[in-house]
Amino acid sequence: MSFQLTDIEARVLGALVEKEITTPEYYPLSLNALVNACNQKSNREPVMSLDEDAVRSALRSLSDQSLARSAGGDSRVPKYEHRLNELFNFHRHEIAVLCVLLLRGPQTPGELRTRTDRMYSFEDLDSMHSALNLLMKREPPLVAVLPRQPGTKESRYTQLLSRGVEVEKVAHMPSTARSVDAIPARAEALSSNSNQMAELQAEIASLRAELADLRAQFAAFQKQFQ
Repeated sequence: MSFQLTDIEARVLGALVEKEITTPEYYPLSLNALVNACNQKSNREPVMSLDEDAVRSALRSLSDQSLARSAGGDSRVPKYEHRLNELFNFHRHEIAVLCVLLLRGPQTPGELRTRTDRMYSFEDLDSMHSALNLLMKREPPLVAVLPRQPGTKESRYTQLLSRGVEVEKVAHMPSTARSVDAIPARAEALSSNSNQMAELQAEIASLRAELADLRAQFAAFQKQFQ
């Protein structure tokens, strides 16, 4: 499976996932409810202003890719639902992370931990890294780590169901300019060695978590002599 969603398709899919978790009593969603969910001003980046035709077109494309469908039922108003769990059999923490990445673009683990709280409560950053590692080890990988931006301490993660500008930049960076964080983020680039790349990404994330823990222990040790 290889997905290349547009920004609108990613927004529609993310909105369906979010509403299933946060407002299950109103799920599946009617077209009007889905348009409103896509155009929310909160928990969305960027904020969009989609009309029914745009959302309907995105639903057709998602249906063609087996990612969404019209939900059966007795209601006279057609309703729609996503099919991610059928395709990937996600754990709750995995789909919460993927949902926020679909709705808000690339984010750091700290940002993801805060923004997923409505859908899943992560105990600490280690548990967030664990969820990201699971998504990176999927076949095909669903998440990749982006190069660290100048002046920042944390790397950001992006979803790979859609192809954004920043993912393109990662894929075309010269090899001499890549750090350990600059792992190619396009799913196509991982087709021949996806397993090796996923293992490398998981190892890097694990080393970062160990380093953070050592720093915390060292800071606590220093305080004893202050």
